[in-house]
Amino acid sequence: MTDKPAQDSADRMALSTPAQVRAIGHPLRTMILQLLHERPASVTELAAAVDRPKSTVAYHVEVLARNGLLQVVSTRKARAIEERVYGRTARMFYVETDTASSDDMPTDFNDFNVAARESGPAFEQGKLWGFIRHARITEEQASRFWQRMAELVDEFDDAPRTGDTVYGFALGIYPVDYPTLPAEDGDANDDTSATSRSV
Repeated sequence: MTDKPAQDSADRMALSTPAQVRAIGHPLRTMILQLLHERPASVTELAAAVDRPKSTVAYHVEVLARNGLLQVVSTRKARAIEERVYGRTARMFYVETDTASSDDMPTDFNDFNVAARESGPAFEQGKLWGFIRHARITEEQASRFWQRMAELVDEFDDAPRTGDTVYGFALGIYPVDYPTLPAEDGDANDDTSATSRSV
């Protein structure tokens, strides 16, 4: 039995086809991928973890495997039946920028809808840590923030799975219709004065 992902699994993998994006656009498949961050697992183990029928989990695992997101990393005997153990084909998946705007490329699910639904109980228990800020910045600045956030997400993904509690971690940056102050007199061309933010 193998408890580690295949040695040839990639660090990052671009999702460049509509089928691949649709594959990660289902909440249960996303949950399966997240569970497999911890270690490879069989359909039986995954079904027990998510409390869903094995047939349902097997279907979603097959969709992920067919689209190259999962692979069989080992097999083992379970009650005289050969059981497949699945691992991720990459540590991180991302939608390729060049194809994300293609007309036939489906939209991914809204991570913040998921975060809002998940974080409700933590908010009620006083255990929700979060911030929201608004700033008038350039697209290039937003891109730089995104790169730094991606690095933080990598760090979170790489954290050893040694705790007793699963924590959600949501980050994002997005354009929004939000009020801003007009530039002060004489500062219309001063980029530093064109930034407003909430606290």
